[in-house]
Amino acid sequence: MLTKADDYPIHQRPEPVATAGSDRNFYDRYYFQGYNADQSIAIGASLGVYPHLDLLDAAFMVQHHGLQHSLFSSRHLGSERLDTMAGPITVEVLEPLQRLRLAVADNEHGIAAELIFDGLAAPIEEPRFTYRAGPRTILDLTRMTQSGRWHGSVHLGAETFEVLGWRGTRDRSWGIRPLGTRDTQPIPGAGLNQWFWLWAPMHFEDYLVFFHSNDDAQGNGWNRSATLQPVDGGAAILLTDVGFSLTYRSGTRQIASAVVHGKCPDGTPIKVELACGAVIYKQGEGYNHPVWGHGSYHGEYALHHETLDACRADPNDMAQVHLHSLCTARLTIGRQAPRQGQAVLEQMLLGPHRPSDMA
Repeated sequence: MLTKADDYPIHQRPEPVATAGSDRNFYDRYYFQGYNADQSIAIGASLGVYPHLDLLDAAFMVQHHGLQHSLFSSRHLGSERLDTMAGPITVEVLEPLQRLRLAVADNEHGIAAELIFDGLAAPIEEPRFTYRAGPRTILDLTRMTQSGRWHGSVHLGAETFEVLGWRGTRDRSWGIRPLGTRDTQPIPGAGLNQWFWLWAPMHFEDYLVFFHSNDDAQGNGWNRSATLQPVDGGAAILLTDVGFSLTYRSGTRQIASAVVHGKCPDGTPIKVELACGAVIYKQGEGYNHPVWGHGSYHGEYALHHETLDACRADPNDMAQVHLHSLCTARLTIGRQAPRQGQAVLEQMLLGPHRPSDMA
């Protein structure tokens, strides 16, 4: 099937762009997050294209004073992967790798937005994520991450929030990951149901820091990386000997604070200290939502709204296992004076993790 994308020099295979290999779980997604200066208001959004499910879906979330307001939209894709609009939610690339538009048109649920994201530095490419449960490939994807500034406005009911230089981060990922209705057949030899995931984009005036870690049950990082990136146009610095330590909120698996450390290639030590504040549960962006999870089928077109009181949600409920916290951050580079900044720390912790005494 020929589509609009076939007129652009972007082919990766000797067939039309509408065909993305043979795996039903192939996806191509935008993700965005941002927050105001005092971190009292946060936004999050996703828009995913699923060529072999022939679906496109999107979510837009605003959290203010602990209340999370989310809009979910889904429609048939019709194989047109360049039509990045899901009902009222639109993502538009204005300048590739630099400037994007995220918009939510007026709708009956009272959530609207007109936002521009400007990258502060070039996107970084994270190490390829490949994860198998026994013989079955669960993840095989590439992701690029970019931090920047937001400008525009967000409307929530009768309130309007002017967005003037809010900090934020976006990512673009594509490849294979579980989508929609999951396969219920057991996987022989799959082992423990274990997942330990951390991701932290950090903002300072003259540097950006990116850190992530996927750990096994013993605490070994099977995909772990940290990058120090100057915002003056200098090259990103991949750190070595990357490690971290965590403290948890009493009686939960929610992280209260974190220290990330590594070294520049010349041996200069790098340390970032994070203090976690407000929690944002990622179901409001469509991640692991029991009904509106990414790639779920809702017919030709559907639009849904819901509100969650994040302060009252049970932190030990499986529904809240995937979350991110808004953080204050402190960066120390060698013997230089510490830099103060802000960050987001995402976590999804399932099953055992020996360094955290989790069974």
